[in-house]
Amino acid sequence: MTQLLAAIRCPDAGGDDLLAAVARVLQAEGLRVTGHVQRTFPDPSDACCEITHIEDIQTGARINITQALGAGSTGCRLDPAALADVAGDLLVALDAVPDLVLLNRFGKGEAEGQGLRAVIERAFADGIPVLTLLRDSHAPAWQAFTGGEAELLPADAPAILAWARAAVAKARAA
Repeated sequence: MTQLLAAIRCPDAGGDDLLAAVARVLQAEGLRVTGHVQRTFPDPSDACCEITHIEDIQTGARINITQALGAGSTGCRLDPAALADVAGDLLVALDAVPDLVLLNRFGKGEAEGQGLRAVIERAFADGIPVLTLLRDSHAPAWQAFTGGEAELLPADAPAILAWARAAVAKARAA
């Protein structure tokens, strides 16, 4: 039976192009899809680092979620305030009851109870299917968070599209 939560297993940092392609297909089919994919660019001020943006799949607008930590820093560059703004915008978008929510990933922040976790919780509570990317390193946290009630999908567009269509149909029938 199709679950309303699913994660695409991506062993590396990839998967965003696949998620964006899935979103385009589903939108072309008339589904109301909301969410974000992640885009990474070289940091012009630091050749060793990258800048990470969250790109809205509906509008293409990008929000920088990378904070400047200064030369020589080795800490996480994720800007929790910027990610909180993204989560807030998505929570508001859920009021329009989209057919599907696509999230750039279930990562460290979500594993620790922050990041976009509230968006996943709210969408699930509202009966809206959620699809996200998942690295192997966060799979145990995803399993604990979902209580094993989520599907793990291969990084395969036909399988992902089949899950999405079935999940939307299940949500609409509920």
